[in-house]
Amino acid sequence: MYYDYRAGKERIDGILDSELTVIENNRLPKSDSLTFDNSYLSWVSAIFIDIRDSTKLMALDDQEYVAKVVRCFTSELIEILRNEDTLREIGIRGDCVYAIYTTPQKNDVDDVFNLAVWCNTYLKMLNATLRERNLDELKAGIGLATGHDHIVKAGRKGVDINAHVWMGDAVSTASKLSFWGQKNGRQRIWMSSCFYSNIIDCEVEINQDAKSWFTKSTVEPYGSYSCDVVKTDMNAWINEGMS
Repeated sequence: MYYDYRAGKERIDGILDSELTVIENNRLPKSDSLTFDNSYLSWVSAIFIDIRDSTKLMALDDQEYVAKVVRCFTSELIEILRNEDTLREIGIRGDCVYAIYTTPQKNDVDDVFNLAVWCNTYLKMLNATLRERNLDELKAGIGLATGHDHIVKAGRKGVDINAHVWMGDAVSTASKLSFWGQKNGRQRIWMSSCFYSNIIDCEVEINQDAKSWFTKSTVEPYGSYSCDVVKTDMNAWINEGMS
């Protein structure tokens, strides 16, 4: 392998000297609108679902069990998260499933919260199924955040190796908050204060007691909110034995 550093110097000079159009648009367009010559400032919301104690899980001797559990975890969460027109990116990072949505309106952010509730209830179903088979339950954290983020296409122009880079609060905060779900007895769903402020009015319109579902953290992560909201019909079906 030889790296042509002289050509590399010319490429970085070209990038630094080029014109970059920064487009401010509340609604982030589809991915094919993002090029190496532009970037977007848009309101987006992110959800990260992260397995707790994954290092211990991955080190188990029964690797067939590990593979099946990880596949159950990822496949159904992706099935839930992919069914939104506002979806702009979805993927797997190690033991974490994540998705990013364009959310210019409060009801769009609330739709992401609704997805988190489905995911939370699904994880209860997965654990109930594992218990039926005398297998260890799975712990996971769900992190949610929203922000006015800067999105840029990064990688190597002319080569099919590129990705979107999300610069701002939504993605990084959601990722960090997922770390706290089900950690030391805490609730599974954690959200930033900005995310909470965008959804609470929507939730109160549906249920006047909605504010009682959420707990504001007075310890780390400070100022964020947690809850363990579930889909009632599905949760009742789980509790009744899933038959």
